[in-house]
Amino acid sequence: MTSLWAALPWAAPFFTLPTLARMTPTLVGATPARGRPLSVVIPARNEAETIETAVGSILASTYEPLEVIVVDDGSTDGTGPIVQRLAAADPRLRLIQGGELPPGWFGKPYACWQGYHAATGEILVFTDADTRHAPALLELAAGAMEAEGADLLTVAAHQICLSFWERVVMPQVWLLLGLRYHPPRVNRARRARDVIANGQFIMMPRASYEAIGTHESVRGEVAEDLALAQRCVMQGQKIWFTYAPDLLETRMYRNLGHLVEGWSKNVYLGGRRSFPEEPILQALVPVLLVLPSLFWLFPPAWLAYSIAGAPAPASAALLATGLSVVFWLLVSHGMRIPWRYGLAYPLGALVMLGIVVRSLLRGRRAVEWKGRQYRLRERRT
Repeated sequence: MTSLWAALPWAAPFFTLPTLARMTPTLVGATPARGRPLSVVIPARNEAETIETAVGSILASTYEPLEVIVVDDGSTDGTGPIVQRLAAADPRLRLIQGGELPPGWFGKPYACWQGYHAATGEILVFTDADTRHAPALLELAAGAMEAEGADLLTVAAHQICLSFWERVVMPQVWLLLGLRYHPPRVNRARRARDVIANGQFIMMPRASYEAIGTHESVRGEVAEDLALAQRCVMQGQKIWFTYAPDLLETRMYRNLGHLVEGWSKNVYLGGRRSFPEEPILQALVPVLLVLPSLFWLFPPAWLAYSIAGAPAPASAALLATGLSVVFWLLVSHGMRIPWRYGLAYPLGALVMLGIVVRSLLRGRRAVEWKGRQYRLRERRT
């Protein structure tokens, strides 16, 4: 019985579940608002598979007056012609051909910046081409932004996970993000290190956006949404982070290669960016990123070691593994993923560890995404 105490650390994560399950604040029940001209900007690079769904869902919005601007960021897959066809049927939609990427800029911030210059709205919304908006989303978001007096409103969307790899790897990522940036905590934050914005949906009054320097101020950032939120706090602006899983959904990645590439570009540099002006914590980011995966991989490795006849307490290893499995079953269920995928959590943790190592090895040298490679020097603030 004494040996079972060795499994106690794997019981601790269960205490985080009530916090993660408490999905407040929420846009549901917010007072709708409309009337102020609103512009939705969608940066799009090779998004032919999803752009029609995203644009169609936004054009179905109950908000008015509304304009939608798609910035074609050098697509080669037919994204532009699809948007042109949709624009011919709805004058609220415009296609902007993005210019050549200037030195020092990342693609998404530059596309957003170009969309801003083309937009006429008093309210700006930046959203991704792989999102689907409910008709009421914009009205409810505008109402909540007005009610809270927010300079930046961002939402937590429902993450659609359909393939095997999405269902075993994405929970590993979203657990860490959910614990690090829980919306109520972000809304109370007064330090840049404690805030974030979800680039899948960022709403700002034009005046507030211009006051922080627009996307030009974060032009060289991989995690431009995180950097944008930090600039808001540094300028004394207010952020409101709210849940909206029934109003906004997205499927970020559709296969393992896309998933690995996407998170590899963000994990290390985004981790460093999350501790602005804190060089010691920035230096510890590799350790902070590796430890969670090792924590979850240890119980099954311990159990396998015990079964192999090693002098190790098999009962404690079995309990730690069992606790880990139950925890990930619950996390999967909370993400609307079939619970059985929680059984494969060691595989998800192993892939996550590989992503972290890949990001650490490549982060200082280059970032690759959608056919572009960016050479960069890291910035501390």
